[in-house]
Amino acid sequence: MSVPDFSSSFKGKTVLVTGGTRGIGAAIAQAFLGAGATVYVCGRSVPDQSGTPAGLRAIAADVRDIDAIDALVARIEAETGRLDVVVSNAGGAPFALAAQASPRFTESVIRLNLIAPLWLAQRANAVMQRQPEGGVLLFVGSVSGLRASPGTAAYGAAKAGVLNAVRSLAVEWAPKVRVAAVSPSLVQTEAATADHVGEAGLKAAAATVPAGRLATPDDVAHACLFLASGYASYASGSNLVLEGGGEVPAFLAATSAGKAFERA
Repeated sequence: MSVPDFSSSFKGKTVLVTGGTRGIGAAIAQAFLGAGATVYVCGRSVPDQSGTPAGLRAIAADVRDIDAIDALVARIEAETGRLDVVVSNAGGAPFALAAQASPRFTESVIRLNLIAPLWLAQRANAVMQRQPEGGVLLFVGSVSGLRASPGTAAYGAAKAGVLNAVRSLAVEWAPKVRVAAVSPSLVQTEAATADHVGEAGLKAAAATVPAGRLATPDDVAHACLFLASGYASYASGSNLVLEGGGEVPAFLAATSAGKAFERA
């Protein structure tokens, strides 16, 4: 059996990464670029070409706007004649207790993290179904969609919806289009440091992970590269969870057994 080598696995392929100008999205875009793909990134605002990493094609597009999605997909197809991989990465939500969140806030979180990825998937699928080779749709999920998500309840609910959609779309759009998700736990990015718990908090959080560290953007990027490749040709409807061994259950943390895990 050959060892995976992605250095030219995506040569001749066209890839779109939403939210691909910074953080996790930028790492994903760079990974596909390094594997030979033509890579488009989009965000509500993008740097001009002088500020865009060499080789990436940046388009300003708000994925919460269906007309912007239509224009984005049409431009990519017009310029390259194809669309092989879409990574729906754009998303996120600030901390807000559910009892205090406004209806407008909740709606905006659901629109960005669930409705927008579904809209994009629908439009991208239409292109991929016309291609002899089909295509791959990847969603960046979150462990927040698999467990309680206090402080980001709407975000967790949206990510849970994405994971259910992955399974449904994998059935509806097979065999031409594969659909899968990558669900990381907290990823160490500038946004996480600034918007969530800060540098000291990230270090404390890392200490609770069996792997001894938080996920990095490259961890997520490498998972996307694998799932989009031929090495994962039977992975559809799948969700690859990246959590470094997970979390010690709260009930264990309160017992002497839990203290033993901390000392190990």
